[in-house]
Amino acid sequence: MSYTVLIPQDIIEEGKKYLTDKGYKIKMGKGITVDDLISDVEDADALLVRTASFTKEVIEAGKKLKVIARHGVGCDNIDVDTATKRGIWVCFTPEANANSVAEYTLGMIIALARFFLPADRAVRTGDWEMRNKFPAIDLKGKTLGIIGGGRIGTRLAKKAIHGLDMKVRIYDPFVKEINDPEGVEIVRDEEIIFGESDFVSLHIPVTEETRGKYGKKYFNMMKETSFFINAARGELLNENDLYDVLKDKRISGAALDVYEKEPPIKDHPLYSLDNIMLTPHNAALTKEAVRRMALGAAMGIDEVLSGKPPTWPFNKL
Repeated sequence: MSYTVLIPQDIIEEGKKYLTDKGYKIKMGKGITVDDLISDVEDADALLVRTASFTKEVIEAGKKLKVIARHGVGCDNIDVDTATKRGIWVCFTPEANANSVAEYTLGMIIALARFFLPADRAVRTGDWEMRNKFPAIDLKGKTLGIIGGGRIGTRLAKKAIHGLDMKVRIYDPFVKEINDPEGVEIVRDEEIIFGESDFVSLHIPVTEETRGKYGKKYFNMMKETSFFINAARGELLNENDLYDVLKDKRISGAALDVYEKEPPIKDHPLYSLDNIMLTPHNAALTKEAVRRMALGAAMGIDEVLSGKPPTWPFNKL
């Protein structure tokens, strides 16, 4: 029996080849509007998805759907409850990009500490004396506060401790202890992370409890010399509050890879600030991670369509 795999947003050839070599038919989607997805999914046995939104009506239109495989980690763009009620596996690739995002975050910590972006701008405009204006800092002995002790958070902690001699504290109400890396401190009070850290980095999913949670309440706890980083999900953050605190120089700077709305609006207020670094949600998009995500999602589809439970299920059936 030949199964059809719908891919609404393109992936690298290796992922598609894995599926065709297994005998599956690939169907590339027409687009990612709700109408396009509803039309395309009608004859699909499997979905390999990236960032498009797969709502209840889209999933219910897939009468033959058996599995939805996420090319990545976060499944907040998938109505997992509807999929579960319909007996559809949702699988993801949690190991594929954890190291890539941890490396990205470490790079941002270094770039913020040494004011790489303002320095680049200054050289290009002939402001050589900028070298004496920005208070770059060493990272040895500085405190990194991590919100979220999962795969990315713990990898980042290990790199910061062993690579930069930083002190690391992690807040995660669901984690009792972390044995690797040694030296990381588990903190039960999230306010300690924001109040005492030199760098604060978010590495948690979006839930009803965390959506829009991080705003002025937390930013007002931070030291004027501290920095904020979000490479998790834009919906965690109140961007207007971050703009206000950066504009008033109440913290030293920030770095964002994710946004409340993606792509951000063209005249976003954050664009006017010189103490923030912005990247286009590409922390996980290294060549190696993209390959791992594509193959991991394809393998999950093959497992389910072959009658096996997926290695990395996001839901329970």
